[in-house]
Amino acid sequence: MDTRQSPHTDTPPGSRPEHQYPFHRPSAVEVPPLYEELRAKCPVAHVGLPSGDEGYVVSRHEDVRTVLADPRFSRAATVEPGAPRLSASAPPMAGGLFTMDPPEHTRLRKLVSREFTARRVQNLRPRIQELTDALLDEMEQIAPPVDLNTALAFPLPVMVICELLGVPFEDRDRFRAWSDAFVSLTSHSAEEVMAQRTAMVTYLGELVQRKREEPAGDLMSALVSARDEEGSLSEQELITMGITLLVAGHETTVSMIGTCVLTLLRHPEHLAALRGHPERMEHAVEELLRINPIGDGGPLRVTLEDVEIAGTRIPKGSAVLAAICSANRDERRFTEGPTAEFDPFRPSAAAQLAFGHGPHFCLGAALARAELQIVLGTLVRRFPTLKLAEDASELRMTTGMMVHALDRVPVTW
Repeated sequence: MDTRQSPHTDTPPGSRPEHQYPFHRPSAVEVPPLYEELRAKCPVAHVGLPSGDEGYVVSRHEDVRTVLADPRFSRAATVEPGAPRLSASAPPMAGGLFTMDPPEHTRLRKLVSREFTARRVQNLRPRIQELTDALLDEMEQIAPPVDLNTALAFPLPVMVICELLGVPFEDRDRFRAWSDAFVSLTSHSAEEVMAQRTAMVTYLGELVQRKREEPAGDLMSALVSARDEEGSLSEQELITMGITLLVAGHETTVSMIGTCVLTLLRHPEHLAALRGHPERMEHAVEELLRINPIGDGGPLRVTLEDVEIAGTRIPKGSAVLAAICSANRDERRFTEGPTAEFDPFRPSAAAQLAFGHGPHFCLGAALARAELQIVLGTLVRRFPTLKLAEDASELRMTTGMMVHALDRVPVTW
């Protein structure tokens, strides 16, 4: 199926997109201001994409939920020949959860969903706490200032996902480079992305073979068994699943730990309140997820037919981006005060869409919540005088990636 259609749109013939995506972000602590204007005046915006293709950005909370849940907005169509693309660097990788629709997506998701249930994550919490305590013990022995990324934000999620999957932690620096290439929008060339992708496929193929020879009680061993004994997935699906879990299982949480800590340290009055009421950290994490987007890019969807959203007809074969970054600031949904302000006690915070919505709701949401609750709660308890070692205006986000992260988080105490 060729998903690209001849120009068939409600925009004037020959018109060019008004905006280039991703939009300008003024600083590490601000989201693109353009989203506020789009929510008010143009909730479905015609945009140019980094690939050179055109598409639509949907910016309001209700409409974003529709795009995320409606089967007419397809992820599988993004890997069809001629489909519009988000990035020029390399085509999406077929055969994984990110590029499948139900029922194929449902089949694969069921194979791993039992590892990420609320009960399974609850059983993991003591181990997450143990790893967090050990990292903070090490951090405490270092003379400040310390880069929190290096000391905590990167190693903790990587340790957790490595243990779950059965991937050697000592290989972390290798798959960090691979992960960066997988979430590239413009930061890597097509050749770089394909080279890193090939290296990661080779690595996972070798890991799968080791799990065949010496199975263990980890998730990759279970997936190998599902492949070899049950025929529940193909070899390509097995390797792609491993890559997906390894990249998604740490990349976003690394980003969130850094930005959440920055938010807390920029609001000492709220931080003091949370220290006095640690039981409120669980709800505060929902607000931190709302106000700290992990990025502006993807995952892209492609319309399988003409669809009307907020009074705008999006033609069949169009690239569509559901802007969670904007939806989580929508004044129509989060009505208790300015949505750009951090309020850890905001009643509506749990309506945030950081983990998505619908069939592709984040498989690891319960795990990510647990990691954030434990890491942030322990950090603020153990380091009561923690503060930024530099002015927040000096901090920078990574650019050209689907997942944004602070390049460093210097702290002292």
